[in-house]
Amino acid sequence: MGAVRIVFLIILVGGGGLPSCCPLSENEALLKLKESFTHSESLNSWNPDSVPCSARWIGIICNRGVITGLHLSGLQLSGKIDVEALLQLRGLRTISFVDNQFSGPIPEFNKIGVLKSLLLTGNHFSGAIPSDFFSSLTSLKKVWLSSNNFSGNIPHSLAQLSHLIELHLESNQFSGPIPHLKHASIITSLNVSNNKLEGQIPDILSKFDAKAFAGNEGLCGNPLPKSCGAQISEDQKPPSSPPGESQGNISKLVVASLIAVTVFLMVFIFLSASKRREDEFSVLGREQMEEVVEVHVPSSGHDKQSSRRGGGDSKRGSQQGKAGMSDLVVVNEDKGIFGLADLMKAAAEVLGNGGLGSAYKAVMSNGLSVVVKRMREMNKLGKDGFDAEMRRLGRLRHHNILTPLAYHYRREEKLLVSEYIPKGSLLYVLHGDRGACHADLNWATRLRIVQGIARGLGFLHSEFATYDLPHGNLKSSNVLLCDNYEPLLSDYAFHPLINPNNATQAMFAYRSPEYAQYQEVSPKSDVYCLGIIILEIMTSKFPSQYLTNGKGGTDVVQWVSSAVSEKREAELIDPEIANDTDALDRMVHLLTIGADCTHNNPQQRPEMREAIRRIEEI
Repeated sequence: MGAVRIVFLIILVGGGGLPSCCPLSENEALLKLKESFTHSESLNSWNPDSVPCSARWIGIICNRGVITGLHLSGLQLSGKIDVEALLQLRGLRTISFVDNQFSGPIPEFNKIGVLKSLLLTGNHFSGAIPSDFFSSLTSLKKVWLSSNNFSGNIPHSLAQLSHLIELHLESNQFSGPIPHLKHASIITSLNVSNNKLEGQIPDILSKFDAKAFAGNEGLCGNPLPKSCGAQISEDQKPPSSPPGESQGNISKLVVASLIAVTVFLMVFIFLSASKRREDEFSVLGREQMEEVVEVHVPSSGHDKQSSRRGGGDSKRGSQQGKAGMSDLVVVNEDKGIFGLADLMKAAAEVLGNGGLGSAYKAVMSNGLSVVVKRMREMNKLGKDGFDAEMRRLGRLRHHNILTPLAYHYRREEKLLVSEYIPKGSLLYVLHGDRGACHADLNWATRLRIVQGIARGLGFLHSEFATYDLPHGNLKSSNVLLCDNYEPLLSDYAFHPLINPNNATQAMFAYRSPEYAQYQEVSPKSDVYCLGIIILEIMTSKFPSQYLTNGKGGTDVVQWVSSAVSEKREAELIDPEIANDTDALDRMVHLLTIGADCTHNNPQQRPEMREAIRRIEEI
């Protein structure tokens, strides 16, 4: 895999920047903030003689000793929030003053340009919000202003935010139309109910439930049952035509409209066809590849001719080429029957290289997209033994298992064919993507992914109970995500197929402590891999354990182990989900399970069945 390019973006907060005096420490900044509150008795843990992160000041969320979140919810606080003090907290990304007693105009939080979450629900803030208020808050993902007394139009700058995934403005006094939300397609949670909004609901928002728009007498259009046509007042209707001209004008208008629509559709179809190309699959650390390549199957010219002609058994295409090369063997007919000739004619693109070989995406003429993996090191078994193992894999059926479709056998290398999953791997969505997919990784989604991985592992450990490594290669790049983020495990149960010398380099289970110390692996090595992936999901840190050279990433095992021993596990939770304070205890619970699974001594790790039980109980 190509070198991973990491770009550091330094955002300088303009306008109301840092005071010209010497900057305050985090302690001093928080104490200065506290002074601006009335009824701040609930903040007695904010002791000037202690360190906020180490002493676990109430409402303070930290990540590796840096304050990233301020979650002061339900504390009956009031007063004028000192935004200048907040500016001293360089790592601050989340602000929550939910369910307090603050009033007056919205504070100048727009000075804190790196905010990702602004949660002000359940206060008494009032007045209009300036139209350009959100212009500098380009990183915002979550805006909750519900249950206040805000009035005026919904700010135009709010509608321009490109990373917004949650927008809650319900139970205010907002008026005017709902603005066109420029990036509405990535919004997963929206509510503007119980305001004074009017006009037609933008079509792109019709995907949300009608409850999200209820309580606005002037709103119309989908998903509300009220049609906008019935809302046009007399002075909004077009002037009627003079007698004798009405029918003719209407007919001309209809004909002209039809012609215009037809021309538009023809142009649209032409432009769409001219720009259409294969969907590109982005891999972490690689450039997107636009060139179309051929899936080359190493063989003689006679073999290729025989494969292209096809014929023979429908499950095998051409059974044998003149040089003795078999065609593709279909072991799973869920996606139909296809042969080697279909693959050789398919347009394909390189996905990347892994420990076991290279991978391609191929789109066949019938529209089926598959992943073809060229496995170089699967020479442990002969042809009959390999066929038996592949057919066994092809019979597997489980909600969280990606079952292979077909294989091609040659002594030097093998081709394994499986269904292409468009959303890609957990590795990419967690670390490489910064769009809608990454934004969807809230706590509920991450828990669903972990539980799905656990269920898939439970199935494999039941099906391959006699194997030393029922999976053997569990890591985030081998967890694929369906559209609903249900995980699919891939590259499993390969241990009997891979040469022992190559397995130590290619399979992640061989990175477990027991192999490093005693050159032994067991089903507990899969438990270790499960623990790594749990820690990765909950912290969003790229594990250094995935890297063979030991350079880069975070040693998540040591990092979490230290935090657990010091009772500061909550500091390690990814700040993007840590603002869900109601679920923080469950997040810490799951993180602790991950830590237990990565214990250095395999005897002290839970059995896979026990780890799954604990995960399912969350």
